[in-house]
Amino acid sequence: MSFIPLIFLTLTLLFPSSISQNFSAPAPVSPDHACNFTTDPSFCQSLLPSQSLSNFYGYAQYLINKSLQQSATFSSLINETIRDKAALTPRAAAALEDCLLLSELTTDFLVNSLSTLDSCDSTTLAEDQADLVHTLMSGIITNQRTCLDALTQASFLQRGHKLYAPLMNGSQLYSVSLAMLTNSWPFKHKKAVDPGRKLLDDLRVGSDGAPHWVNRNIFHFAAGRRMALQTVGSVVVAQDGSGNYRTISEAIAAAPANDGSKGYYVINVKAGVYREYVTIPTTMKYIMIVGDGIGKTIITGNRNVVDGSTTFNSATLAVLGQGFVAIGITVRNTAGRTKGQAVAVRNGGDLSAFYRCSFEGYQDTLYALSLRQFYRDCDVYGTVDFIFGNAAAVFQNCNLYARLPNGNVNTVTAQGRSDPNQNTGTSFINCNVLAAPELSGKSVITFLGRPWRQYSRVVFMKSNLGSLIDPAGWSAWTGNFALDTLYYGEYDNRGPGSATAGRVKWPGFHVMAANDAKRFTVSSFVQGGAWLPRTIVPFTAGLL
Repeated sequence: MSFIPLIFLTLTLLFPSSISQNFSAPAPVSPDHACNFTTDPSFCQSLLPSQSLSNFYGYAQYLINKSLQQSATFSSLINETIRDKAALTPRAAAALEDCLLLSELTTDFLVNSLSTLDSCDSTTLAEDQADLVHTLMSGIITNQRTCLDALTQASFLQRGHKLYAPLMNGSQLYSVSLAMLTNSWPFKHKKAVDPGRKLLDDLRVGSDGAPHWVNRNIFHFAAGRRMALQTVGSVVVAQDGSGNYRTISEAIAAAPANDGSKGYYVINVKAGVYREYVTIPTTMKYIMIVGDGIGKTIITGNRNVVDGSTTFNSATLAVLGQGFVAIGITVRNTAGRTKGQAVAVRNGGDLSAFYRCSFEGYQDTLYALSLRQFYRDCDVYGTVDFIFGNAAAVFQNCNLYARLPNGNVNTVTAQGRSDPNQNTGTSFINCNVLAAPELSGKSVITFLGRPWRQYSRVVFMKSNLGSLIDPAGWSAWTGNFALDTLYYGEYDNRGPGSATAGRVKWPGFHVMAANDAKRFTVSSFVQGGAWLPRTIVPFTAGLL
């Protein structure tokens, strides 16, 4: 007999009840029990097999497989509907094109999620893998809701339409799948990490705004600074023909396939006003656009809802590719204050970052659509809901400028978290909320945000809130909608608009404690310590 079985036999004889308890297989999880943890138990039970599975993880894999089938069916129906052009208004056709793209993204997210889950089991799934799957599944729910918004805005989707039931059933299925996932791994109760002094020292920046550890003799960007960066190639865009390309879109179209393992593909864009609509597709990963600075390299457009665009497709710059980074550019939507929703940047790129950039528009300026995002030393100008969407986004050391609206009310944020299990929200750390010069002397009420969706989540921490902020701080969307399910938090802010004594008395509003605030830092909320260092974008991982 070998040594290990002999020990086991001895322990069994000495402590029979303890050993049998510790080494017995876990009891199977019944469908009823599993579904009790989801947002819609009865719908969940209609999806699951009748026999019990070994754990939540198995149910999650089963549901994601069903989700893939659902996504394929919905994409097929959208394609079929688009082909019937005679029955579509231009607005409806545009909305369906949005839905088709979003459906393709959903399929891609599901494939990646299932591949990650199938590569391990609930005991070997690493925390970064769990964060990735959680992010992708949260993005899928956002995709569904964004499609519904586009179809509703186009007055196209009615109950009974062939797209209605698949869209709604898909949304329920993805919500149940996400709920099952969040109960299947051991990270659901993970504590926020407040990094130690050494990490903060490693990430400190010099007087030029660059991390102290970079080699400034390797990579040139913006205002003459030099920083270290791994690259797989670089090109120059210049309108006068002195570079490789005259337009940004041409440079992107010619970019090589890049998985990011060897670095970024860098597109240096010389100063100039680029009147073009730029898209970073999902196939173009780890693209870095480096301009000559705010107000020098400018990308501009004017699409808007009043003139027929969807909100989704009105963006001057649209990002979908993973790992996108922009440094030293301005992106504008010049539609104006009377044209309704008009997006400057729509960002749906996972692990994306913007550094020293400016976003200029009025209503819906910056659409932080989905997945994990970081903004550092950026300026955002707008009026109504000018930072909106449902990403997990952190803004650090940014300036938020409220402009003169087409009315008398501004709202800085309209965050779109629609499911309690989504890992999304918007976090502002050491930012400034200020009035743009055009607001001077005008009677305009400005709020920090309003709940676009039921579980809207926004926090302002250690930020300077100007006198333009209304004492109530936050505005309702309509009636009592979401007031007890949202999460709006403020922590250790300063400035004339920071006093919390007169804030709204909603159940969902919180004057946060330090432990709550740590949940929304770069390291905890977007796992920034794992991916931001390679971008050369400076950041502080914890609370300032």
